[in-house]
Amino acid sequence: MSARSGSSARPHKTNGPVSEAGFVLDVRSLGRRPGTMRDVRRTATDHGRLGLDLIAIPADAAVELDLQLQAVSEGVLVTGTVSGPTVGECSRCLESFDDQVGIRLTELFAYPDSTTEQTTEDGEVYRMEDDLIDLEPVILDAIGLELPLQPLCAPDCAGLCPECGVRMAIAGPDHGHEILDPRWAKLANFAVDAPGTGDPAEGSTHPDQPASAADSAAVVSENQEEK
Repeated sequence: MSARSGSSARPHKTNGPVSEAGFVLDVRSLGRRPGTMRDVRRTATDHGRLGLDLIAIPADAAVELDLQLQAVSEGVLVTGTVSGPTVGECSRCLESFDDQVGIRLTELFAYPDSTTEQTTEDGEVYRMEDDLIDLEPVILDAIGLELPLQPLCAPDCAGLCPECGVRMAIAGPDHGHEILDPRWAKLANFAVDAPGTGDPAEGSTHPDQPASAADSAAVVSENQEEK
């Protein structure tokens, strides 16, 4: 099962962001002056699906950003929180459910001409392009680590009945199935097929069965006495 939705760890986009919107932040106002700060609070809706196979923030859902941008010598440090609604499929009962996820970010975006940018390989650090930062790959990575691989609609979800597949949450306390031990299955079949009238006084002799040798002898003896 894929751990992320369409992105490898710490991806580097070759085309880069084009303007400030959604998860893209313009950091020109910081002026590359170490210690300069800027707060960013916004709701981002223009994005793809963020998360795992069974649970994720849906595409274009409202994601809340509460961030602080700080200029440092090697780039811009982004810290703060990101939160949004999730839609998932319970790994036990397979029902859809809604939830919320929140992550905390602490990430450095290196300046294009910094020592960090020049001495690290692609995938080892995020980079800014044209004084713009794209947070979507960062958020995607962080949410992929925060969300559970096997999500549950409730911690005590009872899952599905192994016999009929009904959800145990709606099956009721009396739900159950009579399971015959396979060791007794042949005896059960024998009891059904065995001859008998069902009258204990008659034993197991079937009415259509021929009389036993003892009964035949008794009949012959009675006939001789009558003669």
